[in-house]
Amino acid sequence: MIQSRREFVVEALATGIAMGEQKDNLQIATTLKIVQVGDAVLRSKARQLSVEEVRSKGIQQLIEWMRHTMYDAPGVGLAAPQVGLPLQLAVIEDKDEYMRDVPVESLKEREREPVPFHVIVNPRITKHGGHTVTFFEGCLSVNGFVALVPRSRQVTVECLDHRGEPQIIHASGWHARILQHEIGHLRGELYIDRMISRSFCTVEAFTRNWKAKTINEVQKALDIKG
Repeated sequence: MIQSRREFVVEALATGIAMGEQKDNLQIATTLKIVQVGDAVLRSKARQLSVEEVRSKGIQQLIEWMRHTMYDAPGVGLAAPQVGLPLQLAVIEDKDEYMRDVPVESLKEREREPVPFHVIVNPRITKHGGHTVTFFEGCLSVNGFVALVPRSRQVTVECLDHRGEPQIIHASGWHARILQHEIGHLRGELYIDRMISRSFCTVEAFTRNWKAKTINEVQKALDIKG
């Protein structure tokens, strides 16, 4: 019987294989399959990882697989449930190259700046700050669609990093949005749960109709009360 990628990853994590003579076999899972909305794992609350688990060969290998998968998509964040594993683990990075074709006005409005690669494990939002801001948001697990989503402008997050060390992250703007999005995945949530449904559209429609407009213009055109 052909082994699915998810089964392969689960087995690799369970046995801790990541080195030695089986290393070459792991290359087939370098880019993991991203599960789509409708898969039960996306609606399950992920379990926490112990410090020992975080530092294990299996989880360290998973982090690298997820990093490669995020780059390949491409995306700015990827949570373990999105690759079929109900673990409280996510990788995040917003590269400068992703912003090259975004108008300066849009970057400023979204407070979007490059965010270096980092890992969040067992994250917990301990504080929401600033006012609520609304922008279009998409998801690798709701492929091909976007919608307006209200979120806190600032958050404080307590978590473990890729070494299992405690961290406190103070984020604002787009980084805060990414964190809230990914932490939502670990709770079994998707952005469609909190989106403004009137704004839900395909990426193609967004590019054609809304990409060049301000959020106020979009809300007015769709009769959305700001």
